[in-house]
Amino acid sequence: MTTRSKRTQSYTSIYLIGAIALFITLLLLIYAPQGIQAALRGVSIWWDVLFPALFPFFVISEILLGFGIVHFIGTLFDPMMRPVFRVPGIGGFIMAMGFASGYPVGAKLTAQLWEQKLVNREEGERLVAVTTSSDPIFLIGAVSVGFFHDVELAGILAIAHYGGAMIIGLLMRFHGMRSKPSEDDPNRHPTSHTDSILKRAFEAMHAARIKDGRRIGTLLGHAIQHSLNLMFVVGGLVVFFSVVLSVLTQAGIMQFFYNGLATLLAAVHLPEALSQSLMSGVFEVTLGTKEAGSAVGVALPFQVAAAAFILSWGGLSVHAQVVSLLANTNLRYMPFLFARLIHGVIAVVIVLLLWQPIHGDRSPIPTSAVNTWTQLPTPIRTLEQLLPTSGIMILTVCGSIVLFFAIYRLWKWARL
Repeated sequence: MTTRSKRTQSYTSIYLIGAIALFITLLLLIYAPQGIQAALRGVSIWWDVLFPALFPFFVISEILLGFGIVHFIGTLFDPMMRPVFRVPGIGGFIMAMGFASGYPVGAKLTAQLWEQKLVNREEGERLVAVTTSSDPIFLIGAVSVGFFHDVELAGILAIAHYGGAMIIGLLMRFHGMRSKPSEDDPNRHPTSHTDSILKRAFEAMHAARIKDGRRIGTLLGHAIQHSLNLMFVVGGLVVFFSVVLSVLTQAGIMQFFYNGLATLLAAVHLPEALSQSLMSGVFEVTLGTKEAGSAVGVALPFQVAAAAFILSWGGLSVHAQVVSLLANTNLRYMPFLFARLIHGVIAVVIVLLLWQPIHGDRSPIPTSAVNTWTQLPTPIRTLEQLLPTSGIMILTVCGSIVLFFAIYRLWKWARL
């Protein structure tokens, strides 16, 4: 691509973004009362649900990072990262921190690794795809307790969300097969690799604590300050997307997307009433999961499946944060986008497969949905037949991946 064409493409993007911003501004002027009400609802969600659920965990995660606990966990993950996920051993720290702190921490740390030349482009894209996930406190405190008012749902949501992330990691290892792996950081472990992994983990924790050097009082103050800043960013995004969704709905624009998504859901025999919550989740994860938890006329299994999809997709607000964090690197957005979509679909499948064994007696999938799915052209005709074999199906998929990897390694060895 020539310099002129790049400049034209850049101008086109700027003009398009400017036109969209101007259009939303006009809608805000036309539907000002509705925009204010939506902003108040967004602030209420942030203050009543997100702040108490996330702020303590943000503070604790900063303290754990300062004390080197996360480095300890990351070192324990080292032996599996290169052979399983095709990323350097330090990727274990990124995975631990990404899963513990939630999006977009994994993208931020991956960008730092790329700047230090500890990962190449393909390895960085794999890490961002795997580690961009919800934190456990949001999944349990905000979604399960705050939106669904049922802490027992946290288990199946966690299995679908984090289990789906692991499957994405296995799939992403085939991304960029021709790229050469980067070298591990020679200073990562000051001790010999002949030492036990537990000893190396404690050494890594001690080295991280010495390098940090802050006293407990200073560390606590910084943790609170940084967590407050992050909470205001999260709150601002929730309020912004709440207002945008409200004015677009008032203008009748969102109805077009609702109808299109409802048609798609009907085609795959899922409740059409989930279209609004899913479309809200496309924009912002908090708004989408809240609407999924309060969807009227939708059975609980489908509400949970919708929430699992939204958590795994992340919302355009998270995508915007990731893009901004990767702006100074050569990491591409499209692998991340496809990984989010696939992660969402996998999370839905896991919820529907495991619902009957975990929550079937309390909230079974409606018989009408089962009767509808029996019309699908599949050898397994009923959900009662499908769910008891879910464990075998999962083991078969995992076994197939392991077998494929073993065959691939043997093929490479035979070529040497």
